[in-house]
Amino acid sequence: MTDSSRPPLAVFDLDNTLADTAHRQRFLERRPRDWDAFFAAAPHDPPLAEGIALVRERAEECGIVYLTGRPERCRRDTLDWLAAHGLPEGPVHMRGNADRRPARRTKLEILRRLARTHEIKVLVDDDELVCDDAQRAGFTVVRARWAARSAELRVAQEREGRT
Repeated sequence: MTDSSRPPLAVFDLDNTLADTAHRQRFLERRPRDWDAFFAAAPHDPPLAEGIALVRERAEECGIVYLTGRPERCRRDTLDWLAAHGLPEGPVHMRGNADRRPARRTKLEILRRLARTHEIKVLVDDDELVCDDAQRAGFTVVRARWAARSAELRVAQEREGRT
């Protein structure tokens, strides 16, 4: 049951929703994939203007929550990136370092947990499978289609549970 005294939440993904990962896709195209280099390059992600504008707009009426498939070991870099780009403060939910479940499972689990105490106004994410599952579960979704699509990242999100 949600608490009506709490503001509704707008939940935002990071990679390819707020942060442009195109410059680090090359690390996923190698075999084996270089996950350490992929995540080490994240602090250099340029912001995606459409996502940044949307998170700022939503912050006027909602609490902001960041929901990412990035592993917990990337927390400091992630918090620093959010601050460097002047993004609204809010809790950051990350994947456990050893969690390899598909992003659609981990994210939906967290959304449902958040929905027990807050109204979830919207989820903004680039992962079509995450968006599909969230919509089926009754959440309002904005599909972040403003970044270049990456087949390698899609495989990483769904099959390898890495981001």
